[in-house]
Amino acid sequence: MSSEQRNKREFEIYRYDPTQGGEGRFDRYELQIADETCTTILDVLIRLQKEQDPTLSFRYACRVNMCGSCGMVINGREGLACKTNVSDFPGNQTISVRPLNHFPVVKDLVVDMDPFFKSYESCLPFFDPRDFREEPSIIRPDSVERQAIGLSTECIACGCCVSSCTMANYHKDYAGPAPLNRAFTLLMDSRDGLYDQRMDRVLASCYSCRTEFNCTEVCPKEISCTRAIKYIQRLAMREPFRDRKRMPEPAAEDLAEPARIAVAAAKTSKDPEMNRRRFLARLTAGIGAASSLLVGGVLSSAFVGPALRSKPPQWISAGPVDRFPVGEMATVRLNFEAVNGFYTQELVKPILVLRQNDVVVYSSTCTHLGCTVRWDAGQRLFLCACHGGAFNLDGSVKSGPPPRPLDRLAFRIDHGNLLVKMV
Repeated sequence: MSSEQRNKREFEIYRYDPTQGGEGRFDRYELQIADETCTTILDVLIRLQKEQDPTLSFRYACRVNMCGSCGMVINGREGLACKTNVSDFPGNQTISVRPLNHFPVVKDLVVDMDPFFKSYESCLPFFDPRDFREEPSIIRPDSVERQAIGLSTECIACGCCVSSCTMANYHKDYAGPAPLNRAFTLLMDSRDGLYDQRMDRVLASCYSCRTEFNCTEVCPKEISCTRAIKYIQRLAMREPFRDRKRMPEPAAEDLAEPARIAVAAAKTSKDPEMNRRRFLARLTAGIGAASSLLVGGVLSSAFVGPALRSKPPQWISAGPVDRFPVGEMATVRLNFEAVNGFYTQELVKPILVLRQNDVVVYSSTCTHLGCTVRWDAGQRLFLCACHGGAFNLDGSVKSGPPPRPLDRLAFRIDHGNLLVKMV
C-alpha cells in the first residue's frame, strides 16, 4: 500500500439546507492527511470547506477548547471538533460528523442554541450578592465551598452534555445538565442572595435526571454534571435543617434588575406540580430527623461520593521498549478504561516517548490551554499550533504563553514493556 493510500481518510458529513428542507443527508468526502496526531476534526472541516465544498457550514471561534462553539457529534459521541484528533479513530474507520442532538439545525453542522440559553437563564445563572461589600471577597482555594464546586466552574456552555442527555428529549421543561451545573455552583456560594429563588427554579428539573452519566462522559472539560444535579438534591434533603438566618430573603430594592425580574416571576408563577421542597420538608418532619439524615447520607454516598472519591492509578502499556528507536521521539496513543462514578468510559490519551540513555514520557497536553502538542523533528521542538507555544527537547518552555514545562508522566519498565501511569 502506498503512503498516499495509507494517509487517506474518509468522512461522512451531515448536510442540511434550510431552503430545501427535508431531513438532510450525509455527504462523503476523502482527504489526504499527512499527520493525524496533530490534525483535529476542525482542521478537517476547514480544509474540506476550502478545498472541496465552500458551502459546508459549521461554527468555531477560539480553536483551543475554550469557547465551546464547535460542539458536534463525532462518530456518535459529542465533543469539540477542535479537541478531537483524527488519530483518535482507527485508520480504517470512516469518521462521521453531525450536529448536536435536541437542537434545531440552522444549516449543516450549525444548530440554534437559543433553547439552551433560555434554559440557562431560567436557572438564574447570575450572581447577586447577599450583602453589600466595598472590598472584594477573599476566597481561599482550600475552602470547603470552593473545593465542593471544583471543576464545575469551568463549564464553557458548549451544549455537548444536553445533546447526550436522553431526558432532554422527553422532558420539554427539563433545564438540562449545564444549566443545573451552573445553578449548583451558585447554590453552594454562601455569598449569593438568591438561594431560595434559584432552588425553586431548578429542583424539579433535578428529578428528571435518570443518572445515566451521559453528560459526565462527553463533557470536554471533564465536569460531572450528574454530580452537580445529585448535589442539588442533597441540598434539598438538608433544607429543613438549614440556617435561614444565614441566608435572609433579599429586599427587592437591593437586587440587580435581572434578579428583580426573575424573583417577581418566580413569586407570581403558578406551578401545578407539587412543590418538591415543601414535600421534602414534610417528609423530614414525618420520618424524623435521624431518618432523614440517614436518607441524605445514602444519597450522598450513592451519588456524590463516587464522583468525589479518588481513583487508583492505572498502569497502561505503551508497548515494548525496543519499539522506540534510540534518540527519536515517538507519539503513542494509550487506550484504556476509566471509571467515573458508576460509569466506565473508554479514553484515548496520546503521549510522547523519548528514548535516549533513559526513557522520558511527556504528556501531549499543552500546559497553557490544554490543546495537543506535536514533535517537529526538523526544529527539534514540541509545537502547539493553536497559540504559538514551543517546548525544548527537555520539555522546558522555548517560547509562547505556556506557564510551565510539559508535564512528565510516571512510568516503569516491566518485562521489557513500557507501562505509563495514568491517574
